[in-house]
Amino acid sequence: MTYTSPWTNPEIEGFRDAVRRFVDAEIVPQQERWRKQQHVDRDVWRKAGNLGMLLADIPEEYGGSGGTFAHECVLFEELAYAGDVSFGLHVHAIVANYLLHQGTEEQKKKYLPRLASGEMIAAIAMSEPGAGSDLKSIRTTAVQDGDGYLLNGSKTFISNGYLADLILVVAKTEPEAGAKGISLMLLETRDCKGFRVGRILEKIGQKGQDTCELFFDNARVAPDGVLGGAEGKGFAQLMNELPYERTIIGVSGVASIERALRLTIEHTRERKAFGQALIDMQNTRFVLAEAKTEATIARTFVDRCVVDMLEGRMDTVLASMAKYWISDLQCKVIDNCLQLFGGYGYMLEYPIAQMYADARVQRIYGGANEIMKEIIARSL
Repeated sequence: MTYTSPWTNPEIEGFRDAVRRFVDAEIVPQQERWRKQQHVDRDVWRKAGNLGMLLADIPEEYGGSGGTFAHECVLFEELAYAGDVSFGLHVHAIVANYLLHQGTEEQKKKYLPRLASGEMIAAIAMSEPGAGSDLKSIRTTAVQDGDGYLLNGSKTFISNGYLADLILVVAKTEPEAGAKGISLMLLETRDCKGFRVGRILEKIGQKGQDTCELFFDNARVAPDGVLGGAEGKGFAQLMNELPYERTIIGVSGVASIERALRLTIEHTRERKAFGQALIDMQNTRFVLAEAKTEATIARTFVDRCVVDMLEGRMDTVLASMAKYWISDLQCKVIDNCLQLFGGYGYMLEYPIAQMYADARVQRIYGGANEIMKEIIARSL
């Protein structure tokens, strides 16, 4: 029997068809070039914006498409099915949801339409050279100065960092107050004195994604640049919005698992060894049977998570489970599938090799999986 996700319907599948056409026409042909230049073209953001694909789950009153989280999931799935990890739509959508749920009315009206059109590209800057998952240890500061703030410090591993026009920066507005002294600052990068983008970092995988270092040396933030309009709410805002990011990682991970399984089944049907197709050998069949079972379990689990997001009951613990378990499984399944390709699986011209390199960071960003286990353990 063909399984159908409970969160889909004919309207959403029609949206999927449009997304797939866009990905096939505008994303897939550019992947190798983007990997070489280490970033996507700004033009692809504008094209996606013109088609209403950038803020699919943001209300129309703020320039979005008026869809739901299910529409966003379609975008994440279709990018994963196409093997794309360069187009930083995920981070862009995350920042948009911070604005929608945590921003003032003025901030929503100011930024969301520009993010929806592709006029502005968004990034979120959390990690620092000395602080990753431990956000309380960040050293970047935002100090009031006249009618605004001066931002000082540095960030690293920032996706969309090279192209970003709007960066949501995690900073300390009251350094001695611990978590209560953290605020989220909205920094517009164009013509911003004191802001500098460092090098695009050379990564194991995801080479087309512009992951950068960022530097702030008295970079000025506007008077209305504190997300939500009040200092000290940043840590709570992060905790409220991180389940969205972690569920996205789970959705993309399952789609990557499904792609790896499909590619491997096709290869083992075509590849001959010892006079027979690889798929006719017991070891191959057992590996694929295990992968198919795990993919099915992951799919039904992530679909439960999507439904919970749609119905407003997703919590931090379940999102942490999805993020850690699916990303671990993604790496495992892709590794097992690569083995069935033999030496070809180690060649980057084969998609399975690229998927292997691209998958590893899933267990790190969005909160390292060890942190996810600690969050889950606290609920016991």
